[in-house]
Amino acid sequence: MAMEEKVLEFKVEEHDGGKRLDVFLKEKISDLSRSRVQELIETSLVLVNGRPVKPSYKIKIQDFIQVKIPKSKPLELNPKDVPFDIIYEDEHIAIINKPAGIVVHPAPGHLDDTLVHGLLKRLKNLSAIGGKIRPGIVHRLDKDTSGLMLVAKNDMSHKLLVEAFKQRLIEKNYLAILYKHLKPQQGKIETFIGRHPTHRKKMAVLKEGRLAVTLYEVKEYLNKACLVVAKPVTGRTHQLRVHFSFLGHPILGDPIYGGLKPDVPKPPRLMLHAFRLKFFHPISNIEMEFEAPIPEDFQVYLSLVKK
Repeated sequence: MAMEEKVLEFKVEEHDGGKRLDVFLKEKISDLSRSRVQELIETSLVLVNGRPVKPSYKIKIQDFIQVKIPKSKPLELNPKDVPFDIIYEDEHIAIINKPAGIVVHPAPGHLDDTLVHGLLKRLKNLSAIGGKIRPGIVHRLDKDTSGLMLVAKNDMSHKLLVEAFKQRLIEKNYLAILYKHLKPQQGKIETFIGRHPTHRKKMAVLKEGRLAVTLYEVKEYLNKACLVVAKPVTGRTHQLRVHFSFLGHPILGDPIYGGLKPDVPKPPRLMLHAFRLKFFHPISNIEMEFEAPIPEDFQVYLSLVKK
């Protein structure tokens, strides 16, 4: 069923004075994500003392805040043909190879053409822990990242895989084409990552945030670029994109973190591919390792920057 429109009202108490408006509302309305709160503010559905303001507005004692939450449309997840390859499948898990350009689960702008729709079409069972819009989804890849993903086919395997990710027992390796020549040839990047203070769709290296650790090795130096194998030890949002951009060597083709450069050939998309996955099977505990072939668009671009 669709949720009816709601109007919520708050008066700022002394202990909340000085907080950012979006932070305050996220605390008060726990079932909304911070990005959804910011979206409501930016579309003037949040008024402070009768006026629209920015998400960064610092609230004051006695401010009167009115929040209008529009009724949501019911989301129907129907199986649909979506391109991806099934690399491995048993009764508990599946390993799939996601092409670039496919969004993993429904989100604004992508409500009926996601990987989840394709999983519903091609796999008989999916875990329900991820909720209605994320059945089977244990971890994600960005829309323009290609490569391997683990999918849970029942709730037991889902719980065990989530725990394995938390314990950093699942090893993921990515191929990335970076701008310029990253040195030293091998290294470890260790920073804190959090939401960018002004650009809500970006993450950033901050003094405070969540610890993010990436290991890397340059496999080949190219013409104004390099081919790198990257291993994220932690799994923060946009971690590899943020880390390499922070070092001054953004992943080529990245429109958000500085990967569009005029002095190299234009990439067809984000040059990032999750090519290897190594883990212990959640039920049998047998060690498993899978590799995904390098996509054609990645290979073509690699040959361009070799010249």
